[in-house]
Amino acid sequence: MEKNNESKEFEFHGGSLNGFAMCAIAILLWAATVYAFVEGCINADAGAPCAYLFVTGVLLLIAAIICSCGFSMLEPNEAKVVTFFGRYVGTFRKNGFYWINPFMSTKNVSLRARNLNAEPIKVNDKAGNPVLIGLVLVWRLKDTYKAIFDIDTDVSATGQVGNAATARMNKFEHFVKVQSDSALRQVAGMYAYDDEDANSQDVTLRGGSEEVNEVLTAKLNERLAMAGLEVLEARINYLAYAPEIAAVMLRRQQAAAIITAREKIVDGAVSMVKLALDKLSDEEIVELDEEKKAAMVSNLLVVLCADEPAQPVINSGTLNH
Repeated sequence: MEKNNESKEFEFHGGSLNGFAMCAIAILLWAATVYAFVEGCINADAGAPCAYLFVTGVLLLIAAIICSCGFSMLEPNEAKVVTFFGRYVGTFRKNGFYWINPFMSTKNVSLRARNLNAEPIKVNDKAGNPVLIGLVLVWRLKDTYKAIFDIDTDVSATGQVGNAATARMNKFEHFVKVQSDSALRQVAGMYAYDDEDANSQDVTLRGGSEEVNEVLTAKLNERLAMAGLEVLEARINYLAYAPEIAAVMLRRQQAAAIITAREKIVDGAVSMVKLALDKLSDEEIVELDEEKKAAMVSNLLVVLCADEPAQPVINSGTLNH
């Protein structure tokens, strides 16, 4: 199925007036309505014509009721999706106190950035090892048309507008959570937890956090674009081997660390032995044949590479009786 990423969102420009001006007009209409009915009752008691006053009072009453409905207040980074008998007529974003045609339906949404701290989940990395991985991301609503009309956010049973807006944003958050779980599983399967070869340049979950985070953000935006949502930042905030293999992997890491340390110790010991032999030869302290050199090398390597301090042994020579 071909994806359509073209936005159908546009600004709402019709049917809105300054809220304070309409409030004043509504007060005047209510006052005129009361005056018309009172005058009609006075004329009726006096036997004077009063029908036109009652008709005018009814018309003023209808106008006052219409003007008294539709007041709206928007704070920064909030918006209203406006529909007229089911037809989308724009997104209202002006901050302040306004009056919107009450025959138009509005749905409140928040454009503010939100955090989502996803609980760690168990996934398999590229090598098939089970790992626990979690993420934290920052997201916000970007396209109000897609967010309201392309995914199910029906909150008609919530009652008040404020509660409906909160419930709607909670549904968006649930959508982000489900998609982030799927994207995290996909990205985790693209990389190994750690590189067994110390000289390898492959990106891993533990060592290549920046690149992994960039890929994760891109995958999330691909999945959330259909809902008009945008991920500003996504980062892995928890990474560990699953409990069933954690002990084994810890021993493997310890063994790798010991081997690396031994390699450095041996390299240093060989350099020191070579230096000792060269200095003995250059300064002519003692002449050693090949057999004695081999014995000296062996003894020095044992002393330098041993885990424990060497125990000196005094050779007193051979006693002749």
